[in-house]
Amino acid sequence: MDINATLLGQMLVFGILIWFSWKFIWPPLTKAIEDRQKKIAEGLAAAERGQTELQSAHGEAQVIVNAARDQAKKIVDQAHKREVEIVDEARSTAMEEGKRIVDSSRQDAAQEKSRARDELRKDVASLAVAGASRLLQREIDPKAHADLIEQLAREIEGSVAMRSTRTPGRCSTCSPRTAASTTCPRSPLISTS
Repeated sequence: MDINATLLGQMLVFGILIWFSWKFIWPPLTKAIEDRQKKIAEGLAAAERGQTELQSAHGEAQVIVNAARDQAKKIVDQAHKREVEIVDEARSTAMEEGKRIVDSSRQDAAQEKSRARDELRKDVASLAVAGASRLLQREIDPKAHADLIEQLAREIEGSVAMRSTRTPGRCSTCSPRTAASTTCPRSPLISTS
């Protein structure tokens, strides 16, 4: 009996130990294990969400980069187009300005030519008048007339030569104040004798 009482006592103590473990030790352990499993599951889910978000962000970033690249290309194309427009505009403006300057220069040259022709006519007329007055002041002598006509021809040639070397409308011996007059009192072309 001793063995049975001992065996029953051991069984009773073992049962109490199981009950005590089941009631007070096992629930905190299972709770800790469940909490740990929950944390691990949440961590795995968060990692999976993070991976998904990373892929999504990478896709969005690629879309944004492509859009920025397209926009930059459009801006560069617009700048190039504007550059071409500015160059064409400047070229046409320069051509118009050049044409205007050439036309103005031609008009100025035509006016100067007309003025020079008018001055030459006036000088020839005054030389003719001076020659005629000299002829009338002297006596009628064919030799004297020939000398006077020859001298008048030399003066006309000298006048034409001087006209080609000086500015039209200006006497080379006068100041700019008297240069505008058509007949100069000090001109070597007209002698007062």
